[in-house]
Amino acid sequence: MTDVVAIARGWIGTPYLHQASVRGAGTDCLGLLRGIWRERHGAEPEAIPAYSRDWSEPGGEERLWRAARRHLVPATGPGRPGEVLLFRMMDGAVAKHLGVQAETGARASFIHAYAGHGVVESPLSRPWRRRIVARFAFPEV
Repeated sequence: MTDVVAIARGWIGTPYLHQASVRGAGTDCLGLLRGIWRERHGAEPEAIPAYSRDWSEPGGEERLWRAARRHLVPATGPGRPGEVLLFRMMDGAVAKHLGVQAETGARASFIHAYAGHGVVESPLSRPWRRRIVARFAFPEV
């Protein structure tokens, strides 16, 4: 899955733009994953409906998690480079942030699109690790 990391790193520096998915122009965390999918697999697997910044928090629906299960492969064991990380940002809230594991071990990091920062590679620090609720792999090409 190192190709996934290489593709994700190619997006670093892209500004944050809600609902966008254009390398260099703007993206959000879902848009980053959509861009990686397009580069690896071609067309996206389904049309993405408009979504708000709060995702489906008011109704408590795990829409992002369900979509990940439809199109990605659940990952088991220790985290590996190229895996998709799904985060729950607050206890009791829906999972609504995504990233790609870039490095493991003592220098663990992940790549994600973050409001106010754009696409960055961040340390997978303890506060981030404790928010991970699921890991997935992209299907083989």
